[in-house]
Amino acid sequence: TQCISGCVCPAGLVLDENGGCIPEEDCPCIHNEAMYQPGEKINVDCNTCVCKNRKWECTEDQCLGTCAVYGDGHYNTFDDKTFSFNGNCEYTLIQDHCGKSGTANGTFRVITENIPCGNTGTTCSKSIKVFLEVRSYELILGEEHVSVVKRGQNDEVPYTVRYMGVYLVIETTSGLILIWDKKTSIFIKLSPAFKGQICGLCGNYDGNGINDFTTRSQSVVENVLEFGNSWKVSSTCPDANSIKDPCSTNPYRKSWSEKKCSIINSNIFAACHSQVEPAKYYQACVTDACACDTGGDCDCFCTAVAAYAQACSEAGVCIAWRTPSICPLFCDYYN
Repeated sequence: TQCISGCVCPAGLVLDENGGCIPEEDCPCIHNEAMYQPGEKINVDCNTCVCKNRKWECTEDQCLGTCAVYGDGHYNTFDDKTFSFNGNCEYTLIQDHCGKSGTANGTFRVITENIPCGNTGTTCSKSIKVFLEVRSYELILGEEHVSVVKRGQNDEVPYTVRYMGVYLVIETTSGLILIWDKKTSIFIKLSPAFKGQICGLCGNYDGNGINDFTTRSQSVVENVLEFGNSWKVSSTCPDANSIKDPCSTNPYRKSWSEKKCSIINSNIFAACHSQVEPAKYYQACVTDACACDTGGDCDCFCTAVAAYAQACSEAGVCIAWRTPSICPLFCDYYN
């Protein structure tokens, strides 16, 4: 390897970033544009990677898949396909019975009810229904609590409910975990045993985001409206139509929204920028802050920023972004 000064490193040595010659095993590794020294570890999903001989050596555990739904109809599927869909109806987020008929006779089914959250046609998820064991149990999440309807005779309860800070967590024996902020954010984690066996707005979890727009009739489409409308629970609901950019509809809110949401691109989240691309979260934040024009605008902003913070946390970067003036939490209450 050629040195900056024109010299050549002796055999077995290579250049470092300062132009010096070092053993190859002392070279750093790169991850998301950040440099790590030999022996340093990083977490990639549920796996641990160690820097060794300029390469990452990682464990190969099967990780839980995650689908996120937040704010004004923003979706991030299990296969990391991002889209926005606004419909005023109940929609199937995920189910594990995906025959041609699209009926739900499998182990679980999760339904979200979307309602208008502004005057621009945008909708927010406000209520969630979880059906377990072929409808033996129905869990209804709404008004910040869970109610249960039991229809079967099985005495073994197939789920647990617990609280983690601002989140309510439902964990089922089948491998489904639902995390809800009791407002408009839902995170669904699913065992890799269900890869390729699910359907709904969260996609099919087969490792390929290209075919995530699979309709109830199991046809792959490109149009997000056709895909989303196919997962209506009731055919009597009107089809969702494309929504005009709320910042164009409410131009007086645009500069306020951009200023508030700039926290995502700021130094506060700098440690996360190399781990989770902030652009789509920033744009979703601006859109939501413009759209919530009938009250609750700060709630929409906070939900959008919290969604990015949650994605950072999933990537192993914990950001302390809340302050007494920015989306404060009463920790004594939650603790």
